[in-house]
Amino acid sequence: MKKVIIITSSPRKDGNSELLAKAFADGALSTGNDVEVLNVRELNLKYCTGCLYCQSHDSCVLNDGMNGFYEKLQNADVLAFATPVYFYSVCGQLKTFLDRLNPLYPRQNKFTDVYLLATAADEDEKAMDGAITAVQGWVDCFDGVSIKGVVRGVGVTDKGEINGTRFIDQAYELGKNV
Repeated sequence: MKKVIIITSSPRKDGNSELLAKAFADGALSTGNDVEVLNVRELNLKYCTGCLYCQSHDSCVLNDGMNGFYEKLQNADVLAFATPVYFYSVCGQLKTFLDRLNPLYPRQNKFTDVYLLATAADEDEKAMDGAITAVQGWVDCFDGVSIKGVVRGVGVTDKGEINGTRFIDQAYELGKNV
């Protein structure tokens, strides 16, 4: 059994990327994994100030609720990030969350596997390349960590439009095989 943490970053509750996250969670749960979903929109995150306090302490100097998640994330086996793609990259909420994970950098982290579950109105799969690059940039900061799978949920705009598509099935299968 693996500890799987899924971070959803859509500002839209039950949006398409969040539905991918649910399918991924269902797949991971179906094979007996321990799954937790974290919704970034509920955290009221502050922006990283680059002060590097976190590099010599076990917490961030900003007191907005993130400090309660670092140990949890550090001890996860699998991290999955779900994001809508705006202007060919991850949404601002996910970028802010990734920036705020700087306290994980000096730690001994358990996670090695990262997944990206992304949705976009654009129908071209290349629209996801910037989002993948953004997450890869974060992954590259950690030894032995890699992106194990990506769902490119393209051509979905309206809330819930992703339901019934192959992308939901892909997310479920990725979760099932973590």
